[in-house]
Amino acid sequence: MRLVTFRIGGVENAPPARAGALTDGGRTVVQLAAPSVLAIVEGGPNAMDRAAEALKRPSREAIFPIEQVTLLAPIPQPPQMRDFLCFEKHLQQAFAAVAKLRGTEARIPKIWYERPIYYHPNRFNVCGTGADVPWPAYSERMDFELEFGCYIGKAGKDIPRERVREHIFGYTIFNDFSARDEQTLEMMGQLGPGKGKDFDNSNVMGPCLVTADELTDPYSLEMKVRVNGEEWGRGNSRDMHWKFEDCIAHVSRSETLHPGEFFGSGTVGNGCGLEHMKFLKPGDVVELEVEGIGTLKNRVVR
Repeated sequence: MRLVTFRIGGVENAPPARAGALTDGGRTVVQLAAPSVLAIVEGGPNAMDRAAEALKRPSREAIFPIEQVTLLAPIPQPPQMRDFLCFEKHLQQAFAAVAKLRGTEARIPKIWYERPIYYHPNRFNVCGTGADVPWPAYSERMDFELEFGCYIGKAGKDIPRERVREHIFGYTIFNDFSARDEQTLEMMGQLGPGKGKDFDNSNVMGPCLVTADELTDPYSLEMKVRVNGEEWGRGNSRDMHWKFEDCIAHVSRSETLHPGEFFGSGTVGNGCGLEHMKFLKPGDVVELEVEGIGTLKNRVVR
C-alpha cells in the first residue's frame, strides 16, 4: 500500500488534511476512513486490514484524480525523527570537500565505523513533495541530500537486530536540505548541526509511504537526483554500511521506540552538491527519485 496525506485542491485555503492511498499507478488518491496516516501506523494490522478493504470498494466520493489534490508529507509531523550517516562513500567525498573549503585534512572519525551516528532533525520543519523550500536568509550555499528512510510500525525496546524488520512499517524518500556554509561553521563546535539544518520546510518527505510488504528488499534501490532536469548524482541503497537493522537496534538500547518515528538513511554517495562542489541557486527544482517509492520534487525560493 502507498499511503499519503493530502488536501483537496491547493494549500492556499488550508482545507483539512486527509489520509489516503495512491492507486491506479499513482494517478488516483482514495480517501481512507482513518483520521491520519499516523493513526493507521499506530493501529497496526487491524487498521491496515480496514484500509485494504476500503481500497477494494471505494465510494465515488472518496476517489480523487492526483491533479486535484496536494500531497503533504506522509506523516506531516512524525512523533520523532533521527537521521543517520549510513553511506561511507558520501562521508569520504563530503569530508574531502569540507577539508578543501577549510584547508584541513580529510578523515572520517574512527567512531563512525564503531556505531551508527545520528542527529535529530526538527519534526516541525517537515513538508511534502511540491512544496517550496524558502532559502534561509543567513545562507549563501544551499544544498540537497538524496536519502530515504523508514517508519517504526511497532513499539519496542532493546530490539535485537534480527527482529528489527518486525518493527518497520514502511519507507519514504527524504530530502535533508542544508545550509552548507552555516553547517560547516557550526560543526566545528562538535555538537552536531543546528541552523545548518533547521529552517522552514528543510525536511522534505514523500511522495508516499510505501508499506514494508511492498518493498521487501530496501537494500537494492536505485537512487537518483536531478536539478532542473539534469542528473547531478546517483547511487544505490546496497551501499549502506549501516543498515536500518543496525540503526534501530542501536537506538532502541534502553529506549522505547514508538509507531510513526522516522529513521533516515543519510545521504547516498554522490547524493549531494557538496560532494561535487556544486550548490543550488534560487529557483532551482530538485527531484529525488528512489526505485520502488517514487519521486520527491521541490523548488528552492528566495
